[in-house]
Amino acid sequence: MTKGNDSRNRVTKWIRWIARIWGFPIIVYALLMLIGYAWNWVTTGVADPHAVEDYPPIEALPPIFMFLSVLGLGIAWRWERLGGTITIVFQLAALSLLLIHSPITHDFPRSAVPYLLSMIITTPGILFLVCWWRPRKRAIPNGSA
Repeated sequence: MTKGNDSRNRVTKWIRWIARIWGFPIIVYALLMLIGYAWNWVTTGVADPHAVEDYPPIEALPPIFMFLSVLGLGIAWRWERLGGTITIVFQLAALSLLLIHSPITHDFPRSAVPYLLSMIITTPGILFLVCWWRPRKRAIPNGSA
């Protein structure tokens, strides 16, 4: 019986490290983007000098939700359930806004990029939730009902 638990722990560790390795470049990239915008804001007074004026505020929400979900990936390194949940919830919110505001059929090759980014960010969040769930699954006795 301990051999089964040992292999189960090994699989959970592998999933956890896959999620961490997958999430690490995403976190680094988001931090570089944040630092770049902050540096530009401090030096020039404008975060993005190439931004278009008078665009609807709803267009700013999906990138904000994506950044918050990346923050969830960072939290998941310590608290898998909380971080994975934050990642998935904000990605679902970003996906909902993207589907409502700019459907994927609008300008397909160009409009598919945010959806692909969403899948790339969501995958380690799901893996972190799987890592949290696996040890709880075996703690439930099979004979009780």
